[in-house]
Amino acid sequence: MIHVAVYAFEGMSPFHLSVPCVVFADAAGDFSVTVCSELDTPIHTTAGFSIHTEHGLSKMDDADIIIIPSWHSPYLPPSNALVNALKAAHSKDALVVGLCLGSFALAAAGLLDGKRATTHWAYFDAFKSLFPHIAIDSDVLYVEEGNVVTSAGTAAGLDCCLQIVRNLKGSAATNDIARLLVVPPQRQGGQSQFISMPVPERGGDKRLAMLLDEVLKSLKEPHSIDALAEKAMMSRRTFTRRFQTITGRSFGHWLLSARLAHCQHLLESTSLDIENVAFESGFNNAITLRHHFKKSFGVTPSYWRKMYRD
Repeated sequence: MIHVAVYAFEGMSPFHLSVPCVVFADAAGDFSVTVCSELDTPIHTTAGFSIHTEHGLSKMDDADIIIIPSWHSPYLPPSNALVNALKAAHSKDALVVGLCLGSFALAAAGLLDGKRATTHWAYFDAFKSLFPHIAIDSDVLYVEEGNVVTSAGTAAGLDCCLQIVRNLKGSAATNDIARLLVVPPQRQGGQSQFISMPVPERGGDKRLAMLLDEVLKSLKEPHSIDALAEKAMMSRRTFTRRFQTITGRSFGHWLLSARLAHCQHLLESTSLDIENVAFESGFNNAITLRHHFKKSFGVTPSYWRKMYRD
Protein backbone atom coordinates (compact mmCIF):
# COMPACT_ATOMS: atom_id res chain seq x y z
CA MET A 1 0.00 0.00 0.00
CA ILE A 2 1.33 3.41 -0.99
CA HIS A 3 0.38 6.13 1.50
CA VAL A 4 -0.50 9.57 0.11
CA ALA A 5 -0.83 12.64 2.35
CA VAL A 6 -2.62 15.64 0.82
CA TYR A 7 -2.25 19.01 2.56
CA ALA A 8 -5.34 21.17 3.08
CA PHE A 9 -5.22 24.84 4.04
CA GLU A 10 -7.52 27.75 4.77
CA GLY A 11 -9.08 29.36 1.69
CA MET A 12 -8.15 26.60 -0.73
CA SER A 13 -10.01 25.64 -3.89
CA PRO A 14 -12.02 22.41 -3.58
CA PHE A 15 -11.01 21.50 -7.11
CA HIS A 16 -7.31 21.56 -6.29
CA LEU A 17 -7.93 19.39 -3.23
CA SER A 18 -10.06 16.95 -5.20
CA VAL A 19 -7.53 16.29 -7.97
CA PRO A 20 -5.05 14.10 -6.04
CA CYS A 21 -7.84 12.64 -3.94
CA VAL A 22 -9.86 11.31 -6.87
CA VAL A 23 -6.84 10.10 -8.87
CA PHE A 24 -5.24 8.13 -6.07
CA ALA A 25 -8.51 7.01 -4.49
CA ASP A 26 -9.50 5.43 -7.82
CA ALA A 27 -6.19 3.58 -8.15
CA ALA A 28 -7.65 0.11 -7.54
CA GLY A 29 -6.73 -0.03 -3.86
CA ASP A 30 -3.01 0.50 -4.45
CA PHE A 31 -3.00 3.86 -2.65
CA SER A 32 -4.42 5.12 0.63
CA VAL A 33 -5.20 8.83 0.71
CA THR A 34 -5.25 10.99 3.83
CA VAL A 35 -6.06 14.69 3.92
CA CYS A 36 -4.12 16.47 6.65
CA SER A 37 -3.89 20.03 7.92
CA GLU A 38 -2.29 22.22 10.54
CA LEU A 39 -5.75 23.41 11.58
CA ASP A 40 -8.09 21.74 14.06
CA THR A 41 -10.94 24.04 13.04
CA PRO A 42 -13.08 23.91 9.87
CA ILE A 43 -11.22 24.95 6.72
CA HIS A 44 -13.10 27.47 4.60
CA THR A 45 -12.91 26.91 0.85
CA THR A 46 -13.30 29.28 -2.07
CA ALA A 47 -16.60 27.59 -2.94
CA GLY A 48 -18.41 28.81 0.15
CA PHE A 49 -18.37 25.61 2.19
CA SER A 50 -16.01 24.30 4.85
CA ILE A 51 -14.26 20.99 5.40
CA HIS A 52 -12.83 19.40 8.50
CA THR A 53 -9.73 17.23 8.52
CA GLU A 54 -9.16 14.58 11.16
CA HIS A 55 -5.40 14.40 10.74
CA GLY A 56 -2.49 16.73 11.43
CA LEU A 57 0.95 17.01 9.85
CA SER A 58 2.09 13.87 11.68
CA LYS A 59 0.44 11.93 8.84
CA MET A 60 3.29 13.10 6.63
CA ASP A 61 5.79 11.20 8.77
CA ASP A 62 5.09 7.82 7.19
CA ALA A 63 3.68 9.00 3.85
CA ASP A 64 5.24 7.74 0.63
CA ILE A 65 3.83 10.69 -1.32
CA ILE A 66 3.11 14.18 0.01
CA ILE A 67 1.08 16.55 -2.14
CA ILE A 68 0.65 20.29 -1.72
CA PRO A 69 -2.30 20.72 -4.12
CA SER A 70 -2.05 24.52 -4.37
CA TRP A 71 -1.13 27.42 -2.12
CA HIS A 72 -2.64 30.49 -0.42
CA SER A 73 -0.57 33.14 -2.17
CA PRO A 74 2.88 33.29 -3.76
CA TYR A 75 3.93 35.77 -1.10
CA LEU A 76 2.76 33.80 1.94
CA PRO A 77 5.54 31.48 3.14
CA PRO A 78 4.72 28.06 4.60
CA SER A 79 4.83 27.65 8.37
CA ASN A 80 7.92 26.29 10.06
CA ALA A 81 5.96 23.16 10.93
CA LEU A 82 5.10 22.49 7.30
CA VAL A 83 8.63 23.28 6.10
CA ASN A 84 10.06 20.84 8.65
CA ALA A 85 7.55 18.15 7.67
CA LEU A 86 8.38 18.55 3.97
CA LYS A 87 12.12 18.50 4.58
CA ALA A 88 11.86 15.42 6.79
CA ALA A 89 9.80 13.58 4.19
CA HIS A 90 12.20 14.58 1.43
CA SER A 91 15.17 13.33 3.43
CA LYS A 92 13.44 9.94 3.74
CA ASP A 93 12.98 9.80 -0.05
CA ALA A 94 9.23 10.36 0.02
CA LEU A 95 7.89 11.84 -3.20
CA VAL A 96 7.02 15.50 -2.57
CA VAL A 97 4.64 17.09 -5.08
CA GLY A 98 3.61 20.71 -5.58
CA LEU A 99 0.59 21.11 -7.85
CA CYS A 100 -0.16 24.53 -9.33
CA LEU A 101 0.89 27.15 -6.74
CA GLY A 102 2.03 24.35 -4.44
CA SER A 103 5.41 24.78 -6.11
CA PHE A 104 5.80 28.03 -4.13
CA ALA A 105 5.59 26.09 -0.86
CA LEU A 106 8.17 23.57 -2.05
CA ALA A 107 10.47 26.35 -3.22
CA ALA A 108 10.16 28.19 0.10
CA ALA A 109 11.05 24.96 1.89
CA GLY A 110 14.25 24.71 -0.15
CA LEU A 111 13.26 21.52 -1.93
CA LEU A 112 13.65 23.03 -5.39
CA ASP A 113 17.11 24.52 -4.93
CA GLY A 114 19.24 23.66 -7.95
CA LYS A 115 16.29 22.04 -9.71
CA ARG A 116 13.88 22.83 -12.53
CA ALA A 117 10.28 23.53 -11.63
CA THR A 118 7.03 24.85 -13.03
CA THR A 119 3.88 26.50 -11.72
CA HIS A 120 0.75 28.25 -12.95
CA TRP A 121 1.64 30.41 -15.96
CA ALA A 122 0.08 33.53 -14.43
CA TYR A 123 2.61 33.40 -11.57
CA PHE A 124 5.87 32.87 -13.47
CA ASP A 125 7.07 36.41 -12.80
CA ALA A 126 6.30 36.12 -9.09
CA PHE A 127 8.15 32.81 -8.92
CA LYS A 128 11.20 34.22 -10.71
CA SER A 129 11.21 37.24 -8.40
CA LEU A 130 10.98 35.19 -5.21
CA PHE A 131 13.22 32.30 -6.27
CA PRO A 132 15.71 33.54 -8.90
CA HIS A 133 18.00 30.58 -8.16
CA ILE A 134 15.37 28.07 -9.35
CA ALA A 135 14.99 27.40 -13.08
CA ILE A 136 11.30 27.89 -13.91
CA ASP A 137 10.14 26.02 -17.02
CA SER A 138 7.22 27.71 -18.73
CA ASP A 139 6.74 25.17 -21.52
CA VAL A 140 5.76 22.06 -19.59
CA LEU A 141 2.77 20.61 -17.78
CA TYR A 142 4.88 19.14 -15.00
CA VAL A 143 8.52 18.66 -14.04
CA GLU A 144 9.96 15.55 -12.40
CA GLU A 145 13.21 16.16 -10.53
CA GLY A 146 14.05 13.01 -8.60
CA ASN A 147 11.66 12.77 -5.68
CA VAL A 148 10.33 16.30 -6.18
CA VAL A 149 7.59 17.01 -8.73
CA THR A 150 5.86 20.27 -9.67
CA SER A 151 2.99 20.90 -12.05
CA ALA A 152 1.51 23.80 -13.98
CA GLY A 153 -1.89 25.21 -13.10
CA THR A 154 -5.27 23.66 -12.50
CA ALA A 155 -5.95 20.72 -14.86
CA ALA A 156 -2.23 19.99 -15.28
CA GLY A 157 -2.42 18.62 -11.75
CA LEU A 158 -4.47 15.73 -13.16
CA ASP A 159 -1.76 14.99 -15.70
CA CYS A 160 0.88 15.13 -13.00
CA CYS A 161 -0.97 12.76 -10.67
CA LEU A 162 -1.66 10.32 -13.51
CA GLN A 163 2.04 10.39 -14.38
CA ILE A 164 2.89 9.46 -10.79
CA VAL A 165 0.51 6.50 -10.99
CA ARG A 166 2.11 5.51 -14.30
CA ASN A 167 5.60 5.65 -12.78
CA LEU A 168 4.56 3.44 -9.88
CA LYS A 169 1.95 1.13 -11.40
CA GLY A 170 2.31 1.28 -15.18
CA SER A 171 0.07 2.33 -18.05
CA ALA A 172 -2.74 -0.19 -17.46
CA ALA A 173 -3.52 1.23 -14.01
CA THR A 174 -3.28 4.77 -15.37
CA ASN A 175 -5.66 4.01 -18.22
CA ASP A 176 -8.19 2.46 -15.83
CA ILE A 177 -8.23 5.57 -13.65
CA ALA A 178 -8.45 7.88 -16.65
CA ARG A 179 -11.43 5.95 -18.00
CA LEU A 180 -13.23 6.37 -14.68
CA LEU A 181 -12.49 10.10 -14.73
CA VAL A 182 -13.23 10.39 -18.48
CA VAL A 183 -9.92 12.15 -19.17
CA PRO A 184 -6.94 11.30 -21.40
CA PRO A 185 -4.62 8.97 -19.45
CA GLN A 186 -1.58 11.17 -19.89
CA ARG A 187 -0.06 14.28 -21.34
CA GLN A 188 3.68 14.58 -21.06
CA GLY A 189 5.49 17.83 -20.42
CA GLY A 190 4.67 20.48 -22.99
CA GLN A 191 3.63 17.97 -25.62
CA SER A 192 0.07 17.48 -26.76
CA GLN A 193 -1.62 14.59 -25.03
CA PHE A 194 -0.41 11.41 -26.68
CA ILE A 195 -2.79 8.83 -25.26
CA SER A 196 -6.46 9.19 -25.85
CA MET A 197 -9.52 7.09 -25.21
CA PRO A 198 -12.90 7.16 -26.94
CA VAL A 199 -15.03 10.25 -26.61
CA PRO A 200 -17.76 9.97 -23.97
CA GLU A 201 -21.20 8.95 -25.10
CA ARG A 202 -23.47 11.94 -25.24
CA GLY A 203 -26.43 12.71 -27.42
CA GLY A 204 -25.77 12.23 -31.12
CA ASP A 205 -22.13 11.26 -30.50
CA LYS A 206 -23.03 7.79 -29.24
CA ARG A 207 -22.45 6.24 -32.66
CA LEU A 208 -19.02 7.81 -32.86
CA ALA A 209 -18.08 6.64 -29.36
CA MET A 210 -19.14 3.07 -30.16
CA LEU A 211 -17.20 3.17 -33.40
CA LEU A 212 -14.03 4.29 -31.67
CA ASP A 213 -14.41 1.49 -29.15
CA GLU A 214 -14.42 -0.90 -32.10
CA VAL A 215 -11.26 0.72 -33.44
CA LEU A 216 -9.52 0.27 -30.09
CA LYS A 217 -10.36 -3.43 -30.14
CA SER A 218 -8.82 -3.87 -33.60
CA LEU A 219 -5.82 -1.55 -33.63
CA LYS A 220 -3.72 -3.89 -35.76
CA GLU A 221 -6.19 -3.50 -38.60
CA PRO A 222 -5.99 -0.56 -41.04
CA HIS A 223 -8.56 2.15 -40.32
CA SER A 224 -9.31 4.82 -42.90
CA ILE A 225 -11.44 7.90 -42.41
CA ASP A 226 -13.55 6.96 -45.42
CA ALA A 227 -14.38 3.52 -44.02
CA LEU A 228 -15.17 4.85 -40.56
CA ALA A 229 -17.27 7.70 -41.93
CA GLU A 230 -19.29 5.16 -43.89
CA LYS A 231 -19.84 3.02 -40.78
CA ALA A 232 -20.89 6.13 -38.86
CA MET A 233 -23.27 7.00 -41.70
CA MET A 234 -21.60 10.37 -42.22
CA SER A 235 -19.80 12.04 -45.05
CA ARG A 236 -16.02 12.18 -44.76
CA ARG A 237 -16.24 15.92 -44.19
CA THR A 238 -18.88 15.62 -41.46
CA PHE A 239 -17.00 12.80 -39.73
CA THR A 240 -13.74 14.77 -39.78
CA ARG A 241 -15.37 17.96 -38.51
CA ARG A 242 -17.34 16.24 -35.75
CA PHE A 243 -14.33 14.24 -34.59
CA GLN A 244 -12.19 17.38 -34.42
CA THR A 245 -14.92 19.27 -32.56
CA ILE A 246 -15.42 16.55 -29.97
CA THR A 247 -11.83 15.49 -29.33
CA GLY A 248 -9.88 18.61 -30.29
CA ARG A 249 -7.60 16.58 -32.54
CA SER A 250 -7.59 14.85 -35.91
CA PHE A 251 -8.53 11.21 -36.28
CA GLY A 252 -5.01 10.39 -37.48
CA HIS A 253 -3.50 11.88 -34.33
CA TRP A 254 -6.01 10.05 -32.14
CA LEU A 255 -5.32 6.73 -33.85
CA LEU A 256 -1.56 7.15 -33.52
CA SER A 257 -1.97 7.93 -29.82
CA ALA A 258 -4.18 4.89 -29.28
CA ARG A 259 -1.67 2.64 -31.03
CA LEU A 260 1.19 4.02 -28.96
CA ALA A 261 -0.82 3.46 -25.78
CA HIS A 262 -1.36 -0.16 -26.81
CA CYS A 263 2.36 -0.48 -27.48
CA GLN A 264 3.09 0.71 -23.96
CA HIS A 265 0.70 -1.87 -22.55
CA LEU A 266 2.26 -4.71 -24.56
CA LEU A 267 5.79 -3.65 -23.66
CA GLU A 268 4.93 -3.58 -19.98
CA SER A 269 2.79 -6.72 -19.78
CA THR A 270 4.07 -9.18 -22.43
CA SER A 271 7.30 -10.65 -23.75
CA LEU A 272 6.48 -10.02 -27.40
CA ASP A 273 9.47 -8.87 -29.42
CA ILE A 274 9.38 -5.34 -30.83
CA GLU A 275 8.40 -6.51 -34.31
CA ASN A 276 5.31 -8.29 -32.96
CA VAL A 277 4.47 -5.38 -30.67
CA ALA A 278 4.51 -3.20 -33.77
CA PHE A 279 2.27 -5.63 -35.67
CA GLU A 280 -0.26 -6.01 -32.84
CA SER A 281 -0.49 -2.23 -32.50
CA GLY A 282 -1.08 -1.51 -36.17
CA PHE A 283 2.37 -0.29 -37.20
CA ASN A 284 3.80 -1.73 -40.40
CA ASN A 285 7.13 -2.63 -38.85
CA ALA A 286 9.43 -2.09 -35.88
CA ILE A 287 11.22 0.80 -37.60
CA THR A 288 8.00 2.79 -37.89
CA LEU A 289 7.10 1.99 -34.30
CA ARG A 290 10.51 3.10 -33.00
CA HIS A 291 10.25 6.37 -34.92
CA HIS A 292 6.85 7.33 -33.47
CA PHE A 293 7.61 5.96 -30.00
CA LYS A 294 10.86 7.89 -29.65
CA LYS A 295 9.25 11.05 -31.00
CA SER A 296 6.37 10.88 -28.50
CA PHE A 297 8.06 9.54 -25.38
CA GLY A 298 11.72 10.41 -25.81
CA VAL A 299 12.90 6.80 -25.37
CA THR A 300 12.97 3.64 -27.49
CA PRO A 301 10.43 0.82 -27.01
CA SER A 302 13.18 -1.41 -25.63
CA TYR A 303 14.19 1.17 -23.06
CA TRP A 304 10.53 1.68 -22.07
CA ARG A 305 10.18 -2.06 -21.45
CA LYS A 306 13.35 -2.07 -19.38
CA MET A 307 12.08 0.83 -17.23
CA TYR A 308 8.88 -1.00 -16.33
CA ARG A 309 10.31 -4.50 -16.08
CA ASP A 310 13.36 -3.83 -13.91
